[in-house]
Amino acid sequence: MTDEAVAPPGLARGTRVLLTVAAAVIVFVGIWFARDILVPVAVAAVVVIIAHPVRRPLERRGWPSWLATTIVILVGYAILAVLGALLVVASAQFVGMLPDYADELQATAQGMLGWLESLGFSTDAAGSAASAIDPEQLLAVATGVADAVLGAATAFFFVLAYVLFMAADASRFSRAGRHVFGGAAADAIGARYFSGVRRYYVVNASFGAVVAVLDGLLLWALGIPVPITWAILAFVTNFIPNIGFVIGLIPPAVLALVIGGWPLALTVVLAYSLINVILQEFVQPKFVSDAVGLTLTITFVSVVFWTLVLGPMGALLCIPLTLLVRALLLEPDPRTGTLRHLTGDPQAP
Repeated sequence: MTDEAVAPPGLARGTRVLLTVAAAVIVFVGIWFARDILVPVAVAAVVVIIAHPVRRPLERRGWPSWLATTIVILVGYAILAVLGALLVVASAQFVGMLPDYADELQATAQGMLGWLESLGFSTDAAGSAASAIDPEQLLAVATGVADAVLGAATAFFFVLAYVLFMAADASRFSRAGRHVFGGAAADAIGARYFSGVRRYYVVNASFGAVVAVLDGLLLWALGIPVPITWAILAFVTNFIPNIGFVIGLIPPAVLALVIGGWPLALTVVLAYSLINVILQEFVQPKFVSDAVGLTLTITFVSVVFWTLVLGPMGALLCIPLTLLVRALLLEPDPRTGTLRHLTGDPQAP
C-alpha cells in the first residue's frame, strides 16, 4: 500500500481567505447601513480617549471619582464646543461670501470655458471643468455645507450623550480591555492603542493650529477674502492623511484666481505648498510615526475606504479605525507578524 500525504485538518488556506473576505464584506456593509448611528459613537469615543488622561492626576490628588469624571466630561464638551464653533463660523462666512463674488465667479468661469475650448477641449468637457467655479454650483455646495452643519448639530446632541456615558464608564475600560483584546498582552495592546490615538490627534491638532495660523496670515496678507474660513479648513483637513493638504488648498486658490488672476492663484499655491510641505511632510511625520505606525499606502487606502463606509467623517476617523482593526484582529495573534509588518507596525515580530 502506497503512502499518501495526509491533508492537514480544517479548511484549505484559500477557502479560509475567501471566508474571511466574505465575512469582512458583510461586516462593513452592516457598518455602512448603520453609519448614522456609529459615526457619533466613534466621534464621542475619540473625544473621551483624548480627555481621559485628565482623570489620573485628579484621582492621584485624592479627588473623588465622580468629580474626576465630571472634569473629563467638561473637557470633552469643551473640545466639541471649540470644534463646533469653528465649523459654524467657517460655514457662515463661506455662505455669506458667495453673493458678493457672484459676478466675478461667473466671469472667471466664462473665461476658463473659452480658454479650455481654445486648447481643443470639447464644449462639454470645457463646460464641466468651468462649472467647478460657477456661482450656481458653488451656491449648491454652500447649501450642502449649511445642511451638513445642521445635520451635524442634530448629531451633536447624541455625541454629547455618548461622551457623558463613555466618560462615566471610562474607569472600567482598562478592566474591559482584557476581554476585548484577549490574550496575556491585552493590557499592553489596549494601552498602546489608546495612547497612539491620543498622540495622533494631539500632534495633528498642534501642527494643524500652526498650519492654520500661517495659512491664514498668508491669505490675509495677499488680500484673499474670509481668510479665517480657509484657515479653519486648513486646520480640519490636517487630520486627513496624505490628501488633506490638497483639499484645503483648492478653495483659496480658486478664490485667488477669481479676484487676482493666475499670478495671485500661483502665489497662493506656491506659498501654501511651501508651508504645508515643510510642516506636514518633513516635520510632522517624525512626531506621529511612533503613534501611528502605518505605511503611506495604508493611510491613503484608509482615507478612501473609511470615507466610502462612513461618509466624510470617515476621512477624519480613518487612522483610529484602522489602528482599531489592527489591534483587534492582528496584534493579539502571534501568527500575523508578517501582516503587521506590512501595515507598518514598528513592534511587529
